[in-house]
Amino acid sequence: MIEETTKYSCRSCGSEAIIRNGHNKCGSPQYKCKACGACRVLTPKVKYTLEQKTTILRAYRERISLRGLQRVFGVWRSTVLRWLKAWVENLPSLHETLLPVQATDVLELDELVSFVAEKFFKRWLWLAMCRRTRQIVAYAIGDRSETTAQKLWQAIPEAYRACPMYTDEYNLYPLLIPPEQHRPAPKDAHQTNHQERCNNTLRQWLGRYTRQSLSFSKQAAYHSLVTHWFIILHNLTIRSSLTL
Repeated sequence: MIEETTKYSCRSCGSEAIIRNGHNKCGSPQYKCKACGACRVLTPKVKYTLEQKTTILRAYRERISLRGLQRVFGVWRSTVLRWLKAWVENLPSLHETLLPVQATDVLELDELVSFVAEKFFKRWLWLAMCRRTRQIVAYAIGDRSETTAQKLWQAIPEAYRACPMYTDEYNLYPLLIPPEQHRPAPKDAHQTNHQERCNNTLRQWLGRYTRQSLSFSKQAAYHSLVTHWFIILHNLTIRSSLTL
C-alpha cells in the first residue's frame, strides 16, 4: 500500500501553522493561519481560460442571471462581476464608437425606468439616439429630474448639439433643448419610434430593464456598468455593419 502525505502552508506568509476554517460560499475548504491571521482556500481552483470567461460573459449578456451562471458553469457571482468590470474597462469610450455626424442628422430622446435593490429606488435611463445610424450618442442614469436631464444634455457630443431633437411631451425637455431645435410630439405621432424600439431591445438583453422582472441589480454601480456595456456593444455592432 502506498500512502501519500500532503503538507499545506499559508499562501500569504508560508507558515505551516494553519488550522481548518470551514468552507467558503462555494463549498471549498478553507484554512486560517495562526501566524498572519489570513483566511484562504486550501486548494485554489484552476483559473478560467479567456475563452471560458468570454463564454460566461456572453451568457450573462443573454439575460442569464448571476445565480443561473453559478448553477450552469459553477462560477461564483462575485467572480463574474470582477470579470465584467475588467472587461468593460477595456472597452472604447462612447464617443469612439460613434460614426461621423452628418448635417441632416436628427436625434430622438427618451427615457425608461428600472430599479436597484428595491422597487421604490427607481433608476431612470435617459437616452439620445441618432435616427440615421441608430447609434446611442449619449445617455445618463439617475432620477427623472432636471438634474439628470442636464447630465444627458452635457453628455451629447458637441457635433450633435445643433441637430433637431424629437422627444415626447415630458415637461422637462423644453428646459433642456433650445426651442429652435426641440420637436415635441405625442406618442401616437411615432417620432421617437427608433429610440423606443431600441428600448425594447435593451429590455430583451438586460433582465434589469424588463417590466415586472425579478432580475435586478443590488448595487447602482453594477447597474450602470451593465448598461454601459450594452450601449457600447450596441454601437460597435452597428458601426461594424455600416462600415463593411
